[in-house]
Amino acid sequence: MTDTSQPVKRTGVIGLGAMGLQMARHMAAKGFAVAGYDVAAAATTQAQGHGVRICGSAAEVGAEAEVVIVMVATDEQVSEVVLTSGLLDRLTCGAVICIASSASPDLCRELAETAAKKGIGVLDTPVVLGQEAANNGTLTIYAGGEEAAFARAKPVLAAFGREVLYLGPSGTGQIAKTINNLLLWACMCANFEALGLAKKLGADIPRLVAALQQGSGANWSLSRWGKSTGKWSEKDMDVALTLAQDAHAPVPLAGLVDQLVKQINQEKMRALLS
Repeated sequence: MTDTSQPVKRTGVIGLGAMGLQMARHMAAKGFAVAGYDVAAAATTQAQGHGVRICGSAAEVGAEAEVVIVMVATDEQVSEVVLTSGLLDRLTCGAVICIASSASPDLCRELAETAAKKGIGVLDTPVVLGQEAANNGTLTIYAGGEEAAFARAKPVLAAFGREVLYLGPSGTGQIAKTINNLLLWACMCANFEALGLAKKLGADIPRLVAALQQGSGANWSLSRWGKSTGKWSEKDMDVALTLAQDAHAPVPLAGLVDQLVKQINQEKMRALLS
């Protein structure tokens, strides 16, 4: 049984891709022992270079860790890692799983209920602010789940997050990320349309973007114009619209944003700066 009265020292990361690798790197740099697993050999080799002890399976990570970060791509992969990989069987009572992946709030609640029967906490801890913040260890983390589990995992999350925010019961972290991203992509679409008009009117776009940062139209997407790629916009909008449909909530603006993000890509955004 894990001694929950003692600070966490042994941690794990399952999913060592672009984001998970940086999380593991910062955890190791902050003095945590980090066990890691990924299906891709190249990812594990890279992580090993940052002081991560590579395991042969997700279950083996569970045997080594008190707090495990899960950073995989889909709901199906999250479910597989937590339920069928053997992870739950190898974790000790009092351990905490942090689902850093973007996942369904309902899935997070189901996993939390299942894990609780074994005395294991599950938090949904999705992250925002993108790859640059992951590289710099300055992510914002939205957490949902039991407060005791959050208190135990928070020092680990703080290794790669500048803001680690507790929002309430299981699922609320994922809800916060979805709403954050809905606002992000709505702003991106508004910026694209407004700057497109400005360019046709003859404005110097880089100079205008800098000026707008000092006005009431400033927003995060605008501050990163030419850097943000919109890579996950379609997936994020699909999630937002599914949640809205399930909640029987009318979101006409979100429906329009969903259509607009399908027409906007990185090249079009950067073309406004040329």
